[in-house]
Amino acid sequence: MTLTFDKQVAIVTGAGTGLGRSHAFALASRGARVLVNDYGKSANENGLSEDLQETLELIQKAGFDAQPFMADVSQFTEVESMVNTVMDTWGRVDILVNNAGILRDKSFSKMCLDDFRRVIDVHLMGSVNCCKAVWDIMRNQRYGRIVMTASSSGLYGNFGQANYGAAKMALIGLMNTLALEGDKYNIRVNTLAPAAATNMTAAVIDDSIKKLLTTSSVSEALVSLCHRNASSKTILCAGAGTYSCSQMLDTEGMHFSEADQRAENILAHWDEISSLQNAKTPADGNAHIKKMVDKAL
Repeated sequence: MTLTFDKQVAIVTGAGTGLGRSHAFALASRGARVLVNDYGKSANENGLSEDLQETLELIQKAGFDAQPFMADVSQFTEVESMVNTVMDTWGRVDILVNNAGILRDKSFSKMCLDDFRRVIDVHLMGSVNCCKAVWDIMRNQRYGRIVMTASSSGLYGNFGQANYGAAKMALIGLMNTLALEGDKYNIRVNTLAPAAATNMTAAVIDDSIKKLLTTSSVSEALVSLCHRNASSKTILCAGAGTYSCSQMLDTEGMHFSEADQRAENILAHWDEISSLQNAKTPADGNAHIKKMVDKAL
């Protein structure tokens, strides 16, 4: 079976270079009409950054349908204008790929708070703004596929990336709730955790493995999350042609009587409390609380 997106409309943010460009081309090549977004201070005579112009030409010269839009995703008014343009042009939004991002790497002790806030604004609030701008459209048409972009830095930590890691992990929380709220409207929300050699990751990926970390292999994972048959509330990791799923797990745990509910007992039984045997992913926050209460009854 070949996955296609005929007559569907996709928005890909941060599509000027790297993964965003690769994602946009992959969706367009499978039939989607794609709005490619980028943000840059400099613009050519068409009002586009050189990077976005290159992305647009790459897609259009291959015979596929794409339109550009320069917008800072951290600014909701600009995002609204972008989505309005999509609706005026094509009349619907089926797919949103929240890919736009920046890096401001430094150890936490040396990191200025302005750089922390800027990374949060672009990665987290940029995704929030885009989701908010398309949410009611997808609800009304009772169809939507949204993909967040997380990172192993958020899932597992990475030295010098406290801002980036915090923003990326926050997107998991956003996905978890939007997947629940969108379920009855056939809006499926997932997260891609990519590992690819791009301009943004050039400084943190060793040269010896860059040739393995292709953007095209990651974009194939993105395509699978955008399809009508995609799951929801999934964290799909992709890199070097390897695909896996990360999960938030809750251990079986132990219940202590009121008299034994002391820090000393928690540490004394740490191996049992932290054991992954019988660990599960709760359906939602309420299910997690119910599980703890049930053990106490």
